[in-house]
Amino acid sequence: MENNYNENILNELIRASMDLEDKPSFELNALLKAELYQKEAAMSVKQVHSISLWYVPMILNFISFLLFAVFALLVIPNPYIAKLLAGICLYMSTAGIFITLLGVKRARLKEEVTVHIQKRGVAA
Repeated sequence: MENNYNENILNELIRASMDLEDKPSFELNALLKAELYQKEAAMSVKQVHSISLWYVPMILNFISFLLFAVFALLVIPNPYIAKLLAGICLYMSTAGIFITLLGVKRARLKEEVTVHIQKRGVAA
C-alpha cells in the first residue's frame, strides 16, 4: 500500500515537471550554441598523428631495386649487360612507384592502412 502511494507521488511529480514550459531565451540559446561551436572547433584540432603505411612497400621496392642497379653496375664486368640490368632495375623501381600511386588513388585504401599515434600530453 505504501509502495503504491510512493508511486502515485512520483507519477504526480513527473507530470508536474513535464507541464513546465520554462524555456531559455533566444539570446541565451544562441550564446550557448556559439560557445559549443567554439569548444568543438578547439577540440577538432588533431590530437593524433596519422602515418599512412601504404607507401612503405613502395619505398622498400625503390630502395631494393636501386641497390640492385648499383650492385649490377659494380659487379658485372661487361658494361652493356651491367647498364641493361641497371636500367631494368630502375624501370622496376619507377614502375613500383606508379603502381602504388595508382592504387592509392583508385582504391582509396589509404585510410584503412594508417597508424594513429597519440600526441604526448593529450588525455585519452
